[in-house]
Amino acid sequence: MARHPKPDPKHKALEESGTANPHAEHVHDPAFAQNDFFDPRDLLQVKYEMLRRVRTEGQSVTEAVTRFGMSRPTFYKVQEDFDRAGLVGLLPGKRGPHGPHKITDEVMRFIQETLVSEAAVDAAALVERIRQRFGLTVHRRTIERALARSKKKRQ
Repeated sequence: MARHPKPDPKHKALEESGTANPHAEHVHDPAFAQNDFFDPRDLLQVKYEMLRRVRTEGQSVTEAVTRFGMSRPTFYKVQEDFDRAGLVGLLPGKRGPHGPHKITDEVMRFIQETLVSEAAVDAAALVERIRQRFGLTVHRRTIERALARSKKKRQ
């Protein structure tokens, strides 16, 4: 019977927070190999240490990206994020869409005007009217969420 290795709680926490380094095997910096404090699986730590080596120890960008398994564009992005927001800037941003992209202000005005003139119209009917008027295919839940957000803003 094959035994399954015990799950590593730190690795699980890194994955849940979005800070697990997907290329930990590319980190070849001696500190990460010789010291248990440094964990190549911790992307935040790898980014910070790479940046620190260049800024405080004078390591070249080329040498740093090679040792830390990153690309030059990634280094400059890390540097920009750190300069903008400090350590918090190195945390991963929200993934996926950052808001509604089909329900524009114009579409929202249309929805609200339709609801004012025809109070009995439901989301399913609005889906069809939006398709006819704007050529957009939206789900009824998208409309319902947009209306809930609009209601929250007014309160």
